[in-house]
Formats: sequence, C-alpha cells, structure tokens
Amino acid sequence: MKMNKTADILRKHTMKIVLVLIVIFFSMTTKGQMFAPSSFQALIAQNSYVFILATGMLMCMLTGGNIDLSVGSFACFVGAIGGMLMVKAQMPVPAAMLLMIGAGVIYGIVEGFLIAYLNIPPWIATLAGYLAFRGWGTALIGDSSIAPMPESFTKMFNGSVPDFFGGKGINITCLLAGVIVCALFVLLQLKSRKDKIKKGYEAESMAGVIVRCVVVCAVILLFAYKLAQANGIPNNLIWVAVIVLVYSFITEKTTIGRYFYTIGGNVEAGRLSGIDTKKIFFLAYLNMAVLTVFSAWMTMARLSAATAMAGNNYEIDAISACVVGGVSAYGGSGTVFGMVIGAALIGVINLGMSLMSIDANWQMVVKGMVLLAAVVFEILNNRDKTKE
Repeated sequence: MKMNKTADILRKHTMKIVLVLIVIFFSMTTKGQMFAPSSFQALIAQNSYVFILATGMLMCMLTGGNIDLSVGSFACFVGAIGGMLMVKAQMPVPAAMLLMIGAGVIYGIVEGFLIAYLNIPPWIATLAGYLAFRGWGTALIGDSSIAPMPESFTKMFNGSVPDFFGGKGINITCLLAGVIVCALFVLLQLKSRKDKIKKGYEAESMAGVIVRCVVVCAVILLFAYKLAQANGIPNNLIWVAVIVLVYSFITEKTTIGRYFYTIGGNVEAGRLSGIDTKKIFFLAYLNMAVLTVFSAWMTMARLSAATAMAGNNYEIDAISACVVGGVSAYGGSGTVFGMVIGAALIGVINLGMSLMSIDANWQMVVKGMVLLAAVVFEILNNRDKTKE
C-alpha cells in the first residue's frame, strides 16, 4: 500500500522532478550560467509567448485533443499589420493595438465558425491558416523587417517595473513583490484546505500543504532575488501572470470552464446533457486567436521589430508545453498549473541549449524527443491507472 502511494506521488509529480533535473543538468553544463540573473530575465523575455499561447492551446486541447497549427503564422501576420500601422502609418499605439485585436477577433470568428459550425476538422482549418498567414505576413513585411517599434509600445511589454524604494544594486520592489506573492500563495493554500474540510471533501494532509508551500515559495523567492539583481520585475512577466491567473480561475471556478472538460471527455454526452458544444468549440478558437495577438505583441516588443521570421515554430512550443505539462492529447484533462510547468520546462530547454550554443536543428530534435516522451508517459500512466 505504501509503495503504491509512493508510486502515485512520483507519477503525479514526474514533470516537476524532470524540470528540476534539467535545470541542474544545464547549470552544470553551462558552468553556472543558468543561475545568472540575466538568464532568469532571458527565460521570461524569450519564452513569454510560450506561456500565453500554451494557455490558449490548453483550452483547444481540452475539447478533445484539438490543436491550432496557425498560431505562429498568425502571430507573424498580425505583427506585420502592427508594424505597418505603428511604424509606417505612424498610428498611435493604442489605436494600432485595438486594430490588431480586431484582426484577431475576426480571424477567431472565422476559424471558430469553420470548425464548430461547418465541422471542418481543426487540423485542416488551422493548417490552411498556417500556410496562408505565413505567406501573407511575409509578403507584407518584405525582405527587411519593419522597425523600430515605438518606445511606448516596447516598454509596455519589454520594460521593467521601476524600483519605488530606490535600491542600489538590487531592486527592493521586486523582492517585496516576491514576499507578498509567497504570503498570498500560503494563505490561499490554507484556505483551500480549510474549505474542503468544512464541506466534507477529501483534503490533503497538512504536511503535504506545508511541503508544497515551502517548495513553491522557495522558487518564487529565488526568481524574485535573481530578477532583483537584474532589472527588476519584467512587464511581460506581469502580463503572463495575469493571463495565467485569469484562465486558472476560468477553468477551475466557472461553469463554462467545466464545459471544456466535459465535452473533452465525451462530446456526445456533453451535448445530451444540454451543453452547447458548438459554442464551446467556437469560443476555444476565438480565444486562441486573441491570445495569439498578445504573443505577437510580446515578440514585437522584444525584437522592437516586425519580422518575417516571427512566430516560427510557436505552435510546436505551445503544443509541447501543454502535452509535457500533463494536458491530455485526447482531451478532457489538464490544468493551467500543469501547463505552466510544461511551458517552464520548454523555456528552460530553449535557454539551456542556447547557452550551450547548440545548433537550432538539434534543438528541434531534442524538443521532439521530449514531446514524444511526454505522450508515451501519458499512455503508460493511463494504462497503469486502468490496471489499478
């Protein structure tokens, strides 16, 4: 019985353990560069798009393992629109951003309609977008990039929160924010356990809650300390945190969030129970298109340009982050927190291999193997559960 419980715990936390081992591996192979303050900042700056796109991809995959292959190409296309409006037409940044969101909504409506109401398979509909938007975006940008982006725009997504306490050599505001986040996390964990006990639900042991709080708070404080040594809290981290928290609330606390899980488990059963399944499919792809615009903003701000290469393999990273993070390739299961772990793992792999100067082609090989291993693990894990 004890061995079964231990095996269950290890199975539940496999990807977290893998993440720690990969961080240790890259720390050793890069001679400590992985733990440099600049590396922590780069991890966020270079991979913020992964967290945002993976959040949208999660909602698509929950509906039955469906994916969106067009996100990278659409990010390139909408980036080209933004570059033309902000740089060439000198349009005010807020107006240009609204038009980019409008383009995302229009594409999301068209894509959602094709998939939900015309019953076109998602991979076919999004493959068409993958091809069309890559060509369209490249044609709009041309041979050279559109640059530079307005300073107000780049600061919005690629700047940092100023230190309100005027710390010298270390950002006090960043450290204080880390402590506050830790305190809130601990309070929420304790409240959640108390509520479960009050309602008569099965609750985790206090020892388990304490261990989780210690581990998570240690990670948060490490990030806060390293970022405080760099430029403080990156603005793109705030954007990512807000989006992740909003979608975590939607999937865990709202009725419509539960609908995504229900139809992912069995579409026909969901329809017979009164769920408008077509509406859920439609919302999943509309949501994905809008979040793709956010990822385009992140990329444009980081590069201070709109380039034809923007968005390359974004769809691969987003899908990988979800699958590695425990989102079922068949739909119906997965969490935002698990997706965050998966996105962090993909980000660490990206950063670690870049620090080691590994060729981009070999980086793709490694990420492909990681994705395959995650799917195999899910299949074996489900098989073990069935035997039990």
